Amino acid sequence: MAKDTRENEQKNDLTAATDACRPTENLHIAATTPLIAPRALKALLPMTDEVCDTVVGARQVVRDIIAHRDPRLLVIVGPCSIHDVPAALEYAERLNVLRQRYADKFYILMRTYFEKPRTTIGWRGLINDPHLDGTCAMEEGLHIGRDLLLRINALGLPTAVEMLDSVTPHYFADLVSFGAIGARTTESQIHRALASGLSMPVGFKNGTDGNIQIAIDALTAARSSQSFLGIDQDGYCCVLTTSGNPDGALILRGGKNSTNYHATAILEAQERLLAAKLSASVIVDCSHANSRYHPTEQELVWKTVIRDRELTHGVTVGVMVESNLCCGKQPITTQREQLQYGVSITDGCIDWETTERMLEEGYSVL
Repeated sequence: MAKDTRENEQKNDLTAATDACRPTENLHIAATTPLIAPRALKALLPMTDEVCDTVVGARQVVRDIIAHRDPRLLVIVGPCSIHDVPAALEYAERLNVLRQRYADKFYILMRTYFEKPRTTIGWRGLINDPHLDGTCAMEEGLHIGRDLLLRINALGLPTAVEMLDSVTPHYFADLVSFGAIGARTTESQIHRALASGLSMPVGFKNGTDGNIQIAIDALTAARSSQSFLGIDQDGYCCVLTTSGNPDGALILRGGKNSTNYHATAILEAQERLLAAKLSASVIVDCSHANSRYHPTEQELVWKTVIRDRELTHGVTVGVMVESNLCCGKQPITTQREQLQYGVSITDGCIDWETTERMLEEGYSVL
């Protein structure tokens, strides 16, 4: 009996030792690919003095608009997402003409979104998958994205980007004049911490259900000092401690069963922002739930916001519009030659002619 007990104990010890040697991490990691460090990418694609002047000047203007020191309307307009560099550059050149034409009433930034949040799965943007084929050539995507931002800013046209990943901004945020935190990530602690350390003004969207309180809470959190894990310019993991970002705005984008671009919704947002001791600064997103995901309805939202701006006592400091060279959207295909030039592959957009008309008519009203 004693012998049997000893043998069982030995078997148990052997099983435990064997179990200890079994892998317990990275069980679902198929590959690990080294990535260029932010400092190295910036050395390859450096900021010029011309671009620096655009970014620094634009950030200050956006701060002044959010703080109600500049009466102009901030207009963030451009494709839902960038997937084609030549089309994006053509759009930027056209938009830059309008930026200069309407500069006394509008302050125009180009929407230059490289990363897309997905409700389930799908294409996650130019940086994550620049070839649209699932190869996820992210280093190439980072090169393409940074180069494009340099070229757009060199025109004198500032850019706005959604900050979706906590690492990628280290590669291009120095070229961005306005950062947006999307409806799916506004409630995320890491995105609130990220925003608290960004060097440009930031807007938080209300939740996908229309809840604006999570965005107000996010603005409060982003104003405060935060500490979180990230990387430095050499790509080493580190703890990042921020001083807080005081330049924030609430972005109203509607909810699942409601819109929030009318004067009543904006005035309600004003009350809640002031109650939270925040600046009563609202940016209205003409797309998404406010247009009920019908791109052509953005024009109605735009006209309403412009008309009601005086009624809302200047609380509306900005407007977002999803616009491209051509209207609508098209399915993604890996055969680029089959893609229609200037048409979105994510949310549907208004076309260039509609964009021109909206800006011209809005300018005449203000």
